[in-house]
Order: sequence, then C-alpha cells, then structure tokens
Amino acid sequence: MTLARFLETPKDVIHIHLTAVRGSAPREAGAQIYVTADGLHGTIGGGQLEYMAIDKARAMLRAGRLAEDMDVPLGPEIGQCCGGRVTITLARMTAANRRDACQAEAQAIALRPHVYILGAGHVGRALARFFQFLPVQCILIDARAEELSLCDAKVETRLSAMAEANIRDAPPNSAFIVLTHDHALDFLLTSEALDRRDAAYVGLIGSATKRARFTRFHTTHSTEQDIDGLTCPIGPTVSRDKRPEVIAAFVVAEVMTRLTGSARLQTIPTCEQNQILHSSPEEGGVGQ
Repeated sequence: MTLARFLETPKDVIHIHLTAVRGSAPREAGAQIYVTADGLHGTIGGGQLEYMAIDKARAMLRAGRLAEDMDVPLGPEIGQCCGGRVTITLARMTAANRRDACQAEAQAIALRPHVYILGAGHVGRALARFFQFLPVQCILIDARAEELSLCDAKVETRLSAMAEANIRDAPPNSAFIVLTHDHALDFLLTSEALDRRDAAYVGLIGSATKRARFTRFHTTHSTEQDIDGLTCPIGPTVSRDKRPEVIAAFVVAEVMTRLTGSARLQTIPTCEQNQILHSSPEEGGVGQ
C-alpha cells in the first residue's frame, strides 16, 4: 500500500520521525512510520525501538496528545545491542501534513533510479518479480510480445525492436541488465550502455569467456574502450545453482548495492553489516 492510500483514512495518524542518530542504529536519520490505532505504514528498523515508538504513538492517540519526543539509548536496557542513540519526534498529523507527506512521497517515487532489464526471458522475468518490491522504476524490454506477456510482475513492460534507443533515452545513473535471447544483441546493447559513461550499473549475463568475446567486440565497435564499468559475469559465484530465481536474487543484490552507493552506506553504522557476493553463472546453463 502506498503512503497516499494509507493516509486516506479518516482516522487520526501519528507521524513518527527518526530525527537524529548517533552511533550504530537499525535505520538512518529520516526513517519514518505513520501510525493509526490499528494500522501502520513504514519502519524505523523494527525491534524494541520501533515497538516503543508505536506504543507511545498509540498512547498519544488515546490521550489526545499532539506531540512527543523520545531520546533512546540503544543498549541492554531496551533489549537492543546496537550501542547508539536516537532521537524521535512524534506528532499528530493535520490535513496539511498529510498533503505534504503525499507530495513528498510522489516526488521521491519520481526520483527513483531506473532499472532496465533487457530481455524478458526466464531470468529477466524473475528479476522483474524482485524489483517490483524495491524503490526503483523497473522497465522490462523485449522485442518478443509473447515473452513480455508472461511477465506477472507489476513493472513497466516495453515492446521494442530497438532496445538501444531505450538505453540512449534513459536518465543518468540508470542500471542496465542485459540478458536477451541473442548473444549478438547482448553485445550491441551492452556496448550502448557502456558508451553512455553515466550508468550506475551495466551487467551482462554469461561467463568469463563471454566477457572476453564482448571485450573484443567492444574494442572494434566503440570509441569508448574502457569496460571497467562492466559486470560480467553477473549473479552467483559461490553457488552453481542456475535456477532463474536464484540468479535473479544475486543480481538484484548487486544492482541495489551499486544504486544505493556502497561508499555512502559505509558511513552509516547499522546493527548488522551484510556482505553482498558478486558475479555469475557459467555461460549457457539457464534459458535467458
């Protein structure tokens, strides 16, 4: 459910805003929850901290209070071991607050990075199923109407015989995942994406052998010789499982790590540090 849909409720709503973070915490400053007497939208990281904030918000609703603040050390006293400290503001929303929140959400959605899946085969459709739940604008492109029709994810689909035109028209910092049914087309589209020089991610399905073949193609067909920005292979290297859903899960992790900026994320202390594993299947194992 979108925030706009949630805020259509006639019920009173408390806005919970994580305003400051010092040290390690489950979420970064700016995380938010919207709470009614029997519903909520968003998260500030779960756990005891979130439980306490929701409990206070509902106490405010029952008592008719308009605003509260919380200053919470994330230590053993609340059953969390992050070790940081957070400041939270809680406020009952007015009609104007709701309009502003909906407008902010619409602006945030419009600014989401674009992810172009070039190829609507088994792996492409599996990728679309994952990306539909993530904060990106996902576009699945193929020249085969029958393959696009099999996509059951809530993403944009484009029937295009000239996918390279879609690559050229994409906004800066987009991600491109190339996995068509044809190796020659793969090479053409990957080269087009690399030539932009502003892509956040360019990934080509295949093997180390395919990467070597693409390198020879690119050096003879492009004025841009640098392929350092290319991820190929894509997907799992620690597993030989080539089921489309497994490949897609690893590729989505790769793409989201790049889109969210690993360098920026390293500056935000969190309770848990997740190691993302990179790269991909052997060539030719799974229908694309």
